[in-house]
Amino acid sequence: MPRPTKQQIDDEILEAAALLFARHGFKETSVQRIADSVGYSKTGLLHRFPTKEALQAAVISRCVQQIRDAGSGVADLPAGPERDRIAIAHIAELAVGSPGIVSLLLSSLLSEPESDMGCALESIGESIAAAFGDDMHADLDRALRVTAALGAVAVASVALRDHVTPGTTAALAEIGYDALGH
Repeated sequence: MPRPTKQQIDDEILEAAALLFARHGFKETSVQRIADSVGYSKTGLLHRFPTKEALQAAVISRCVQQIRDAGSGVADLPAGPERDRIAIAHIAELAVGSPGIVSLLLSSLLSEPESDMGCALESIGESIAAAFGDDMHADLDRALRVTAALGAVAVASVALRDHVTPGTTAALAEIGYDALGH
């Protein structure tokens, strides 16, 4: 079995940290707890991420980048049903592939706007609006439908994480797409 790459190791650590931050909060999640969850020593983890704050910043950065990446695949398409279908499929793939990130996004919806996660949510919201080709403040009905679609995908992927697999991503995306009302 080949050794994991640096990127694979970092992805594993960031995913585990996101899940633990979502579950226990940043203050209550220790570096030791994160290290234990991925099978590394605390020293080894701190070699990759020198502080818990650096780890939090990396998790937030990864989260924002993954949302941007999900939306970038549809940027050239005109707004409408086909763009929505592809955007929601990308979001479903992200939800299935990174349940920790999705859990963190859901848990952070109650974050103070001035917090690191509150600031990240603003950037994430802008990226999501761009993915769907929307000004989320221009049409309340559309904003509610997009939010419902994303919520359906996010909650289903987290609640059913042991049953939703890469092979069922299409069904998850269809549920989200249905919420858009096309």
